[in-house]
Order: sequence, then C-alpha cells, then structure tokens
Amino acid sequence: MGMKKLSIVVLISGNGSNLQSIIDAVEAKQINGQITAVISNNADAYGLERAKKHNIDQQVISHKSFTCREDFDHALSQKLTHLNPDIIVLAGFMRILGSALIQAFERKILNIHPSILPSYKGLNTFQRAIDNDEKEHGVSIHIVTPELDDGPVILRGRYPILTGDTASSLQGKGHRLEHKMYSKVLRWLGQGDLQINADTMIFQGKLLERPIEFEDNETS
Repeated sequence: MGMKKLSIVVLISGNGSNLQSIIDAVEAKQINGQITAVISNNADAYGLERAKKHNIDQQVISHKSFTCREDFDHALSQKLTHLNPDIIVLAGFMRILGSALIQAFERKILNIHPSILPSYKGLNTFQRAIDNDEKEHGVSIHIVTPELDDGPVILRGRYPILTGDTASSLQGKGHRLEHKMYSKVLRWLGQGDLQINADTMIFQGKLLERPIEFEDNETS
C-alpha cells in the first residue's frame, strides 16, 4: 500500500500564484497530497477562481463580517477543525492569525516569508534590503508561531541583489523561488521525508537542526 495522501488546506487573500504552483504539483503527482479546500478572507480573491477551475472546494470567511479579530479567528478555526487537514498553508494570506488559533493547530501551519529569516521580519522586506545595501535576499518557509515571522524555518532560498534591482524586481525573483519551494516542502511532507513533530523536525531520518538551503537548480 502507498502512503496516505497529505491533506492540505490553503489560505489565500489575493491572486493565488503560490496556490497555482501547488495545484500544478499535485496534479503532476509531484506531491503525494490533495488540496481539500481553499479558504479566503477576500471574496474577490482571484485564487478562488483558480481553485474553482480545478474543482477544489472554495470557501470565503470575510474578516469584514466580524467586529473583532478573535471572532474571525474563531470562525476560521471552526472551519479548519471541520476540515481536519494534515497541513495548513498560508499562501499570500494577509491576516495575522491570533495565538489561540495558532495554538489550536500547533506546528500544522506553514508560512512563506520574503526574506532570509531571521533577517527582515515584517513588511517591505525588499526595499529594506536594498536600503541596507544587502548583496542577497531570499525566501523562507517556516512553521507559524504566535510571534510574527518567528517560527522554526524549514527551507530558505537565496538570490542576489544586483545593481539596478528594485523592490519590484526582487519580488519577481522571490516569487519564482516561492513557487518551487512550497511545492518541495509539501512533497517532502507527502512522501515522509520531512516529519514535523511536537518539538523537533526530522528530515530524511535525521534531526533538522538548521534550515535547509534550497538549491535553485533542483527540479521541483
């Protein structure tokens, strides 16, 4: 018998380009998994159309329908509890999740952040890196914890900052890496190469003590 398929829920707010890369990898059988639902806090998110085209369940939980973040988080938590996914993927989800929700799904939520963490947590990472004359920037996939952009990093990718680069050009470089990296981490999870435990991560049978460095020449 083959391994059980990884059940994935993807949370989005906008275009959903990372969602599309995951859909493509699943359909190409590069990921031993299934996207069981796509949830957006924005009813106009184009990512919902992407899900619809691939017959994936789409759900909207608009933050505008709630008077406070806690109520939104509670509604989202109820939905996620019902879906009971193996992993929850934040893919351009533009809401900060509260600690109660994060703790309810502890070490089951992944985020992708546009910097080489722990450097440049928060927003505007591209311009900040340029302003500081950095020679490289990158992308990190990490486990979500209540502290913003602070959870254990699984995979980091890097690209050079060249003369004439702008925040927009760096974002483009980052997106190309993101699309490869998210699929790779989900592939590792789906085939059992990566195991996220209560207080450790095991990668290919060994304790993961530092982030894996992504090689951009790898196929994903």
